[in-house]
Amino acid sequence: MKTEPKAILRGVVDEIIKECDPYTCVRESIEKLAKLKNFEQMILIAIGKAAWRMAKAAKDSLRERIKTGIVVTKYGHSEGNLDGVEIFEAGHPIPDENSLRATKKILEITSNLSEKDLVLFLVSGGGSSLFELPQDGVGIEDIQKLTVQLLKSGAGIVEINSIRKRLSKVKGGRFAQHVYPARIVSLVLSDVLGDRLDTIASGPAYPDGTTTDQVLEILERYDVEISAQLLNVLLQETTKELSNVETYIVGNVQKACEVARNSLERFGFNVIVLTTQLSCEAREAGRFFAAIAKEISNYDRPIKKPAAVIAGGETVVHVTGSGNGGRNQELALAFAIEVDGMKGVTLCSFGTDGTDGPTDAAGGIVDGDTCEKIRKTGYSPQQLLDNNDSHTALKLAGDLLVTGPTGTNVNDIMMLIVE
Repeated sequence: MKTEPKAILRGVVDEIIKECDPYTCVRESIEKLAKLKNFEQMILIAIGKAAWRMAKAAKDSLRERIKTGIVVTKYGHSEGNLDGVEIFEAGHPIPDENSLRATKKILEITSNLSEKDLVLFLVSGGGSSLFELPQDGVGIEDIQKLTVQLLKSGAGIVEINSIRKRLSKVKGGRFAQHVYPARIVSLVLSDVLGDRLDTIASGPAYPDGTTTDQVLEILERYDVEISAQLLNVLLQETTKELSNVETYIVGNVQKACEVARNSLERFGFNVIVLTTQLSCEAREAGRFFAAIAKEISNYDRPIKKPAAVIAGGETVVHVTGSGNGGRNQELALAFAIEVDGMKGVTLCSFGTDGTDGPTDAAGGIVDGDTCEKIRKTGYSPQQLLDNNDSHTALKLAGDLLVTGPTGTNVNDIMMLIVE
């Protein structure tokens, strides 16, 4: 019996999550790092949405050599106690008081270290919000308000973190300065296109590559309202050199796309990985995938049917409506509208962390029947898209993809099938 396209894509989602499990990535990396054997004791610090599983791997590998540790992860992303490690859950994508409380504790246990000490620093996406302590003269409310403005404006993660890192005592290399002269070995699960290390979690242990001119350009581009006091802090220079850090990428979107490629090839599809750096408006990406679907369906190009087209990246949503959704759901809904009534085309777009925007869904799996299912409930797919209400639309169609928190975070994956 033939497997339905939606079932195929749902299975590939599960395979990507399994193969990009940060537990496996971290254990494999630690086994290769002979230099860790030179330190009798170390402090474990893990930040981000994948922090708990990364910390679990480190504890299982290094055991009693980890003297103490702290994990800071998103609400609902902790999977239980870890011996000798204190676990905090905090706000994402907007920092909250728990972010500050956890960060103060991290700074406390990493103070007054010597060159004989090692901080094993496990970093994953979400760390910008979870690991935060504002600069003097900056309040948490300032950072919250600024983050919301940038998110709703459609700013990309590199742009957002270029701003946030300058308002923080721990971002932009400042955490590495804090622990000096102790060494830091940083294992990073990348959720940033091109694996830009000064952007992942806003680079707490990596030199900052942004300039004050770029900051001013971002503020102007998105018409961001900011006080003179905050502007003065933003224009202070960040850390450009660090001598006590070694950084290793343990997982990224390239790996996720290769897993998807291998899986879809086993199902007999001709597969192309279009890009691992997709970065544009979510609905425009959805329309672009629809155009590709039509080209393949009608003309067997740029790849012959049965075809699968894969992309990785991170789109943005310029919020003008009052609805609920996330970038992957918006992308999927825009695609569905463009292929309304077509047969044999199916798209999955999902966030590998399992949470798309402020919703409980990871994304959506849609096809040419999605819009008709929405209309049968009395709603207009286009009006829902115009109101940034993609979550409602896909829920009405029964086309939401819900995985729950996955424990990993390597950007978003889009997979198109043309039968």
